[in-house]
Amino acid sequence: MKLLTHNLLCSNVRGLRPGGGFPLRIQASDVCVRPVPFNAAFVARLVPRLRWGALLEAAESLGHPSNLPPEPTPDYEGDEAFLRRVHHVLLEVEVLEGFLQCPDSGRQFPISRGIPNMLLREEEA
Repeated sequence: MKLLTHNLLCSNVRGLRPGGGFPLRIQASDVCVRPVPFNAAFVARLVPRLRWGALLEAAESLGHPSNLPPEPTPDYEGDEAFLRRVHHVLLEVEVLEGFLQCPDSGRQFPISRGIPNMLLREEEA
């Protein structure tokens, strides 16, 4: 699971407060870094859509902070060094094994071979 995917996921367990279930906490037992071709325009289009704080927290929890600033830099579209750091964290760091934990319910969702299983049990839906 790439951190781009993580930035989009939330827990949908019934009974959570509005906006609850995000960001999911990552507890990884196997993380790898796989090179992905860099596309500055693609990364620049992603930046305004990201939940930045959740990205920073996830990267830090995996030991890959990549010197990202607390907020995207002004004029980030033309800052290739910044875009490369974001690219690395979003697209090259990958959680292969572990689980995601809902911050509100504590429910754990397994990650196996890089795929998060977000299916709910019948009583949770």
